[in-house]
Amino acid sequence: MSDVKIHPTAIVDAGAHLGEGCEIGPYCIVGAGVELGPYCWLQNHVTVMGLSRIGRENRFYAYASIGQQTQDLKYAGEPTYLEVGDQNTFREFVTVNRGTAPGAATRVGSGGNFLAYSHIAHDCVVGDRVIFSNNGTIGGHVEVGDYVVVGGLTAVHQFCRIGAHAITGGCSKIVQDVPPYMIADGNPAEIRGLNRVGLERHGFGTESQRALKEAYRILYRSDLNQQQALERLGNELGEEEAVRPLLEFLKGSRRGVMR
Repeated sequence: MSDVKIHPTAIVDAGAHLGEGCEIGPYCIVGAGVELGPYCWLQNHVTVMGLSRIGRENRFYAYASIGQQTQDLKYAGEPTYLEVGDQNTFREFVTVNRGTAPGAATRVGSGGNFLAYSHIAHDCVVGDRVIFSNNGTIGGHVEVGDYVVVGGLTAVHQFCRIGAHAITGGCSKIVQDVPPYMIADGNPAEIRGLNRVGLERHGFGTESQRALKEAYRILYRSDLNQQQALERLGNELGEEEAVRPLLEFLKGSRRGVMR
């Protein structure tokens, strides 16, 4: 544990592993089985528990509770996991729970920014470079793609998916899948348009944006039902690189796709 700094009031279990350069602030608790990668920083009153594997350079602010057991009532105490990538920021009172079934894991990618009181429930899979605004909450088994923005006070129902580069409006109620690249807003939420600002920020060129605009028009501004729209998308835009992830997402929906 070279260059590790542990405040005298912190409690670090002998069964925890701290990478080099970690800093554990006042009144933090790091439990047995926790693995903190190099240069992680725990501000104060942070709790990291369970079989939690945390990557490098993650930052945890006051009262974050990471790796606690699932809130799923089926959980019977079996070993479950949390896996977190690198260079995430978890602000005040963020909660992230482990998986439910034996050996199951909740997975969080890298480069995410999770603002105060946001919540990631059991068995979720969260991609890279996401932003969860204050009180953004996702239920169990939710999948969140890369570069997603979850608006403040958004609640996402269990087993829903939010596709890459999508954004939800504040106070939205998400009960079906949000396709990649879309804006979802409302209670219950509806698709309001294409996330053009996000596409521009993340380097989508003119042709890709044109193809996605046409895909949006076919899906949401035509008289076609979903199956007809999928067939037309495949026939007309299936070879477009930006559109292929959208098609794959739509075909893989279990809860249905938001209209």
